[in-house]
Amino acid sequence: MKILFTLWIILTTFCAFAQHKAAGKDTVIQKDTSKENKEPRYFYVSGNTNVFVNTRGGAAKRFSPSVEFGRTYGIFDIGLATGRVNSISPGNDTTRFIEFRPTINVFSKGRFAEALCLGGGYVFKAKQGLMTEVCNSINFNITEIWAIAVVEGYYYFDGTNNSRGTQFMGFNLTYNFLQKHSVNINRKKKALVSDN
Repeated sequence: MKILFTLWIILTTFCAFAQHKAAGKDTVIQKDTSKENKEPRYFYVSGNTNVFVNTRGGAAKRFSPSVEFGRTYGIFDIGLATGRVNSISPGNDTTRFIEFRPTINVFSKGRFAEALCLGGGYVFKAKQGLMTEVCNSINFNITEIWAIAVVEGYYYFDGTNNSRGTQFMGFNLTYNFLQKHSVNINRKKKALVSDN
């Protein structure tokens, strides 16, 4: 947990520094939007509830919850996730993980969007500690602030002597930290009702 907290502090400090530096260079109308191409920039938090579909065992062994914190840069998200590979905690904890998750929004139309994620992380104290992820999500924007997604993807776990892969499906609930009456929230309102 200390590693996650340290990485999160570094990520937010870097983003705040980069944003402050850009604001000093340019005359930006609003600090959460870049001047060059008017891309939105804001933080988000997402709760992920994944279930492995090709794993033996009951619901506790299949359920993989996680939380992701990140920042949106236009169609690109950079996030840091932490969670459990399953809900069962043996004597030596080999279920907790931390993962770096870059995601790109490949399609957007009104309230719907499709995204692709390629992640990489580490499962603590596990023989197959290296974790990579490939996933695809279909997102629905409930409001400008809240979004829900159906996710399908694969986790791959690699160790010194063996490796394995597993498929998962799940739901994500995302909260976007958008300022009231900001340029970004007004654009998002227009995009949600747009037919273009």
